[in-house]
Amino acid sequence: MLALQYIRENKETILEGLKKRNFQFPEKIDQILTLDQERRSKQAALDQHLAQANTLAKEIGVLYKKGEAEKANELKKETASLKELTKKLQEELQSTATKLSELRTQIPNVPHKSVAAGSSEEDNEEIFNSGKIPDLGENPLPHWELAQKYDLIDFELGNKITGAGFPVYKGKGARLQRGLINYFLDKNTEAGYKEMQVPHLVNEASGFGTGQLPDKEGQMYHIQNDDLYLIPTAEVPLTNLYRATLLEEKDLPICLTGYTPCFRREAGSYGAHVRGLNRLHQFDKVEIVRIETPQNAMQALDTMVAHVKNILKELELPYRVLRLCGGDLGFTSALTYDFEIYSTAQKRWLEISSVSTFNSFQAERLQLRYKTKEGKKLNVHTLNGSSLALPRVVAGMLENCQTENGIIIPKALVPYTGFDKIN
Repeated sequence: MLALQYIRENKETILEGLKKRNFQFPEKIDQILTLDQERRSKQAALDQHLAQANTLAKEIGVLYKKGEAEKANELKKETASLKELTKKLQEELQSTATKLSELRTQIPNVPHKSVAAGSSEEDNEEIFNSGKIPDLGENPLPHWELAQKYDLIDFELGNKITGAGFPVYKGKGARLQRGLINYFLDKNTEAGYKEMQVPHLVNEASGFGTGQLPDKEGQMYHIQNDDLYLIPTAEVPLTNLYRATLLEEKDLPICLTGYTPCFRREAGSYGAHVRGLNRLHQFDKVEIVRIETPQNAMQALDTMVAHVKNILKELELPYRVLRLCGGDLGFTSALTYDFEIYSTAQKRWLEISSVSTFNSFQAERLQLRYKTKEGKKLNVHTLNGSSLALPRVVAGMLENCQTENGIIIPKALVPYTGFDKIN
């Protein structure tokens, strides 16, 4: 959520930035500014009324002590009238504040200056490409056929137990999954991220804090009886560890990592492009989260991108990095880099990670601030990234590492799987 002071001082910059997103309601910025002015005027009037009531109360006390009850009673009539006006102002102020808050939640983050305008993923910019796409002949098997051939993943069994999008991993498939999780966590902790185990359900305040609610409410699984949500990513509980917190500047940066299953309804997702592991309702992911001072946030983003690059290099997978255009940015993001690996059998790129900075957008919702050395209280900047999401990593690994004699496991992963080939 954009801070009110930022909106007051940067109206034109915000409008220019939102054009990159093709934001259709620029008039809402003026509506916010009008409501903000109305709120401040009502607050000033309320403060004046409360001060006047306080003064009258003191005068009444003095008059009673002097024995001038008649004068005191006259002032009490003024006080009663003032109370009515104060109550009305408080109700109006609350109504205005609620409208203002609701309107602010409808405004997405302002894209970073490096973000290009665009309307869809077709307008994203490739900024890096690494690794050689293997030549696997004319008919390489897609991962869902490889999973069946080597008895690694059973999609039908998952469908029987739960429904489509909930696969069952078996034997070496389960071991590969566990090995990847441990490998990702070890890489992250070696890079200075503190490992955390967090709840897989969150309350509404947590969903609001990181921006999933109300924007993506329809994509989250909701447990109505308890009013809790299954997490769509570990970003939500990890970042919310510091909701409503005032940090000291010396405490920053805070670098966290955690493994969780993730749950997404993915309503309306059908067709060949979501077959197999391409899009699931439940999947495993290892996340990294950083809480930074504003002046260090962009350098931290570059560090996160380099970290994910290093992991993919060790896994010997061909990949590329895209800088998302304004039209493809997530609601809360100011700048996002997507990592994609190439699927040799599907002949297309598969997204496996997003690394993003949110500037102060999440911090404003979270009320997450830090105190500078000079004593100022400022919003932190938050960042997060997948490091990594497992389903498409597994899909890409099965397809790119397939041979006539089996699937070769990347050397960096062998200590975690306990085997170097699936056959």
